[in-house]
Amino acid sequence: MKIGLVGLPKSGKTTLFNLLTGSTIATSRYDAGRAEMHTGIARVPDPRVDRLSGLFKPKKTTYATFEVVDLAGIEKGERTALDAKEFRNADALLHVVRAFADEARGAPDPRRDILDLELELIFADLEVVDRRVERLDVSIKKQRKDAEVQEHAVLSRLKTALEAETPLRAMALTVDEVRLLRGFTFLSQKPILHLVNVEEAGIAQAEKVAERYGLADVAARPHTRVGWVSAVIEAEIAQLAGDEQQAFLADLGLTEPAINRVLRECFALLGLVSFFTTGEDEVRAWPIPAGTRAPHASRRQMGCRSQRSPDLCSSGTPARRCTRPSTWDSTARTARAVRCGRPSVRRPAA
Repeated sequence: MKIGLVGLPKSGKTTLFNLLTGSTIATSRYDAGRAEMHTGIARVPDPRVDRLSGLFKPKKTTYATFEVVDLAGIEKGERTALDAKEFRNADALLHVVRAFADEARGAPDPRRDILDLELELIFADLEVVDRRVERLDVSIKKQRKDAEVQEHAVLSRLKTALEAETPLRAMALTVDEVRLLRGFTFLSQKPILHLVNVEEAGIAQAEKVAERYGLADVAARPHTRVGWVSAVIEAEIAQLAGDEQQAFLADLGLTEPAINRVLRECFALLGLVSFFTTGEDEVRAWPIPAGTRAPHASRRQMGCRSQRSPDLCSSGTPARRCTRPSTWDSTARTARAVRCGRPSVRRPAA
């Protein structure tokens, strides 16, 4: 699964990309205005993985991951970069919003920047719809095909919504319509997290960022979230370790680096949860779609006993040590089981 990182120049977007992926991309490289794009892998911190690793003492511990695509900063009215295939293929969007003063760009206005970005996504989708509808008009005049007539009707409804500046993620679509539109990779249809990048002085009030910047209505939109981070401060935190880091976090009133929360929010935005497998060789968190049942995640029925991960982590010991390759909680509504004994060679479904 992939998340697309987008934002205006000087918003702190590339700094955040480095924090998410552990990359060291120089932010100055984007000042030249080149449409550069970078990709990286983000690792999702999970205390449950840490706990399971402590219990089973594996040779290797693997956290859930997702891909991040960093699009070069875009200005209002400049939508060309949004058509990049790597970006359009993202499953969700992370919009970095400046909430700190900048000499070149002036005072911050997060609400304005969010509304401007949403409009750019809508206009980019409208251009795609217009081009497709024009081709369908020509094709239907030559030969009327039921599939094309149906597609034309759906796209015409989307065009009406887009012209009214309504993002497609706010539209109610049937399963068949979603399937029909899948190949278009519409940007305004993707779930989005607007991440307000605050300065250090704003951290104390950061939990009220929606109220402070008038974003409550934005946060209430379908498949839309509003969060916060202080990318500059997080970069400083990342340079510290142990007691020194904990002391710095305490001074800021934080219990953990905010980037950990952002990673978990991105993971949830992608509609993912973790399926845990354990063994002497490896403890691993597999990213799977939320709602997946454990048997489907493991792809096999071994019939051996298992525990739900909350029970296992709270008890501190497995219910039973098993020699079978995999196990799950068949009564769990979603995949939350762990594997005991020797690790299986077959990969769980993603």
